[in-house]
Amino acid sequence: MKTWDEALTLVRQRSTDLRNAEAGVERAQGRWRQSLSLLLPNARASAGVGLDVLHPDTPSAPGGGVVGGGTASGAGAKVPSAPLGTLSVSLTQSVVDVGAWRGLSSAKASELSSVASLKDTQRRLTQGLAQVLVATVAAERAAEINRVGLRQALERYALTQRSFELGAGTQLDVVRVGQDVALARQSLVAGDEQLRRTRESLGLSLGTDHGVGVNPDFNLNGLVEQTRRDCSPLQDLGARADLQAAKSNVDAARDSKRQASAGYLPTLGVSSTLLGLTTDPGFGRFALWNVSAVLSVPLWEGGLRGGLVRERAGVEEQAAMQLEATRRNVGVEVSRARRGVEVSEALLKTAAESLDLADRTDRLTRRAFEVGRGGSLELVQSGAALRQAQLALVLREFELVQARLDAFLTEARCDW
Repeated sequence: MKTWDEALTLVRQRSTDLRNAEAGVERAQGRWRQSLSLLLPNARASAGVGLDVLHPDTPSAPGGGVVGGGTASGAGAKVPSAPLGTLSVSLTQSVVDVGAWRGLSSAKASELSSVASLKDTQRRLTQGLAQVLVATVAAERAAEINRVGLRQALERYALTQRSFELGAGTQLDVVRVGQDVALARQSLVAGDEQLRRTRESLGLSLGTDHGVGVNPDFNLNGLVEQTRRDCSPLQDLGARADLQAAKSNVDAARDSKRQASAGYLPTLGVSSTLLGLTTDPGFGRFALWNVSAVLSVPLWEGGLRGGLVRERAGVEEQAAMQLEATRRNVGVEVSRARRGVEVSEALLKTAAESLDLADRTDRLTRRAFEVGRGGSLELVQSGAALRQAQLALVLREFELVQARLDAFLTEARCDW
């Protein structure tokens, strides 16, 4: 991986979480269109042919029933033909249906929630990609430091071995430094495994099933500035996408409960039917065209409507509690992110001071050991302390970069 733009492009193309969030938006839009259909005109046409097998000369409507009569008596009268073909066109329109309007409002709130969830997914994918990139670079740097630490331990072992051969050291000195070499080698093996795991995590974030490394020229220090190009800071924390999604879920649940309660109210609709049939002689005629108004009053449904209202009231309460939990989590997350920058800067400063002291101590200890004024124990201890200080400084540097990224992305909106 060479650049941030390359990594972000791969996430946009291959992320299963992003595709799942986009599919959620599509589902919500489909539910809204279904709810809207209950308020729009519904037209239907049907055609059929009927034949009375026992009485072939008697006109029989499709589905059963005898049709008789003509347009006039005498010669030239048009009578239904046998077999009989029919064409029926019906149109229905809801005039008053409070429940349907509430259902449409609930579906719209669900659509807004899914869109906000998509935006939150984009922000979290950006944040997760930045985190795994920082972790991978840190692991690669730590693995390199472990290699340097092992080389330094081997140099101390060679120095101790030479001192022992010259009679200036003891066998205990050689064993102690050899033990330090074994510990340095263990750190190298563990660090390499951690590097492989972070590379695998980066590969999963990029949508692959294998590990992906980071180019040595990757500009990690400019990562915060690069993320600012793709994300914008929020003016109000309440506008964060996950909070907006939770609020829309509450609205959707509230309207859904109102839709169930509106089931106790009557509905009014208008319907019209046009019926045509084949005649003999002639091609056919329209036999019926009616327009009717239908008033539907619910009386008793065995308690179904009451149970539905109670169920959706529980869903509304759950959505409200989820909103409150999300609000609390966001508040703590933002507070930690803001505090994390100051803490990381302080830890980095102390780690740099510790490394400087450990380096000076190690150099003085090696010099003292070379002239015979120091022991192997001090040599081993100073070497181990130097390796730990080097690793600590590297980790603190990357923790500071990560803290700055978190501080920005926890209060940002990412639009891809």
